[in-house]
Amino acid sequence: MEVNLKRYGLYLIRWQLSTPILAGVLMVLSSMSALVATVIANLIGGLIFFWVDRFIFTSNTLEAQWEVRDTIRCVDCGTIARGYRLVKTGSYDRSEDREPEFRCEACSERKSEELRERGVKH
Repeated sequence: MEVNLKRYGLYLIRWQLSTPILAGVLMVLSSMSALVATVIANLIGGLIFFWVDRFIFTSNTLEAQWEVRDTIRCVDCGTIARGYRLVKTGSYDRSEDREPEFRCEACSERKSEELRERGVKH
């Protein structure tokens, strides 16, 4: 399973931001029973955070995806090392490659610079 670290990081930040917001709602509703106040707070949280989560998980601005493998033979220099490959970002999409090309860290940095010069942002 591939994890988009930008999305995951934003989701964790969003999760932490929900705590004080929902705590504030619970304080306002403190005159109600704890169960009713919690249900209402969760409904309010759902109304707010559905849209935030939707952005996090569907936004094209967050879609750069990398694949990392522990032991590969670098396609450029032949070194056996941890390998990296850019899978998808913007109009660059190698998610369907039948023979993906992994590079060691140094060669991956060179390839990333080459892609940037060609206009691929990641």
